[in-house]
Amino acid sequence: MIGAIIGDIVGSTYEFHNTRDYNFELFPEGSSFTDDTICTIAIADAILKKIPYKDSLIDWCRRYPHPKGAYGASFSRWINSSDPQPYDSFGNGAAMRVSPIGWAFNNAVRIYHEAAESASCSHSHEEGIKGAAMIAQSISMLRTDYLGNSKKEVRKALMNTYGSDYEDRLPIAGVWDETCMGCVPLAIHLFLRSRNFEDAIRLAVSYGGDSDTLGAIVGSLAGAFYTIPSGISKKAIRYLPKDILDVVLRFSERYDPYFIQTIK
Repeated sequence: MIGAIIGDIVGSTYEFHNTRDYNFELFPEGSSFTDDTICTIAIADAILKKIPYKDSLIDWCRRYPHPKGAYGASFSRWINSSDPQPYDSFGNGAAMRVSPIGWAFNNAVRIYHEAAESASCSHSHEEGIKGAAMIAQSISMLRTDYLGNSKKEVRKALMNTYGSDYEDRLPIAGVWDETCMGCVPLAIHLFLRSRNFEDAIRLAVSYGGDSDTLGAIVGSLAGAFYTIPSGISKKAIRYLPKDILDVVLRFSERYDPYFIQTIK
């Protein structure tokens, strides 16, 4: 989960001012968490408290009504509705918030069910659900890799889900694509090309487009597979307010204790 938050913070200043420079500054002035982190924390908190994902998303997003970069227009209306209902979205928000599910659950059927539940309360389109499930299941495969085959398994799952010709349909560098159909295959593609955690984040953010969300999704995958440098983790958590950091720490103590060791 922390990988998603780091990717979000690193990408935050480049979302509307894209960079194509791979050697960009990781945490320039103005860096902050965005809606990607808030929604990810909401999913983690729902798991910890065993409450519906919808209730947790509404609670956390109303606590933080004006994050850096803002919520998408449709999602903002959903948050503030007196009776929020699914609105058939296939936006990448379903995939960017799902990483805690890939850490908290191990059974593939359960992961799919939980990912679908986390997405469908707002992003009820089949592509939104598919994108969320693809990322959650990939994270589970990557974090439980004991034989070194998980990248190959993730690539196979990617081709089974989006077609063997998925590379022909990836968004062009620098072009905004906020759909799950565009962002999820691209995020996995960039992760599969990466050599380590920082490289994955740099590949994502310097690709351009929706850089904070792409950074968050790629970061969620990379954080499950690679060791995150302690300096990057320690820097990132300084941007988090106490209530968000509390969820990060409680969730990590239960599901990712190695992260706790890296920030001590």
